[in-house]
Amino acid sequence: MSTKQFVTFRIDRHLLGLDVLGVREINRVVDMTPVPRAPDHVRGLVNLRGQILTVFDLGTRLGLGARRIGRSTHNVILKSDAVGLLVDAIGEVIQADLEDIETPPANVGGIEGEFIDGVVKLEKELLVILSADKLLNHRASRSTDVAGL
Repeated sequence: MSTKQFVTFRIDRHLLGLDVLGVREINRVVDMTPVPRAPDHVRGLVNLRGQILTVFDLGTRLGLGARRIGRSTHNVILKSDAVGLLVDAIGEVIQADLEDIETPPANVGGIEGEFIDGVVKLEKELLVILSADKLLNHRASRSTDVAGL
């Protein structure tokens, strides 16, 4: 039986996850420089050990509203692009059997379905698996590049 591991995090009450193989690191939110005239979901730029990263507000990106930065707020840094995702709180790494990953419904609790790869029913809640590619490449009626700028 094949399994997959997911880094989990929260946006509001939602438990969300990304394939662990696509996540470079998770860190605390550092000072961000705003980007004038950027799309709403672009929160700003950060300098992470000499690399400039674009930080997406994942709540805004998913249609759940802007995140308020607090003590538990973190950036999930993706491997493939110079992008961090601003999340409310970090969860744990969850392993799921591939056969337990179900096709996502059109909409899960207000999250736009176009960003969802699947769902996994856990003991007490639903894990919504996001597609990093879809989050980065979506063009919502405006012309943007991969970094959303």
